[in-house]
Amino acid sequence: MAVIPHADTRRTETPGGVMTTLASPTQGGASLALWRVDVPAGTTGPRHFIDAEQVWTVVSGRIDIALDGSEITAAEGDTVILPANVLRQVRTEEGFAAIVAAPAGARAGMPDSDSMVVPPWIA
Repeated sequence: MAVIPHADTRRTETPGGVMTTLASPTQGGASLALWRVDVPAGTTGPRHFIDAEQVWTVVSGRIDIALDGSEITAAEGDTVILPANVLRQVRTEEGFAAIVAAPAGARAGMPDSDSMVVPPWIA
C-alpha cells in the first residue's frame, strides 16, 4: 500500500490542458493510472486514440467528445467509458475537470502516425 501526498503529485501541462498524475507505475507503483484533467474554456484537443479503455468522470464543467463519428456530451457527475483504439477528440466551450483511469502503460497515437507513446501522466 502507498500513500501519495498531494504535494507529490506530478503535473504535466499540454496545449490541451493540465494532467495531474494521482497514481501510476512511477507515482506510487500502481498498476492502474489515475489522473485529473483540467481544461480551460474554448479548448479543442488533438484527434487521437488510446490503445486501452479509459473511464472519465467529469467533476466540473462539460465536455463534448467526437468518438468514431458519434458525438457524446458529459457534464458534472457524468461518467464516460471510452473504448480502446477508437479515434476521439475532446472539446469544451466552458472548461472542465475530470478524473480519468486507464491501465498503466496505455499508449496514445495520432491517426496519421505509426508512432505510439505512453503519455507521462499514465507512466
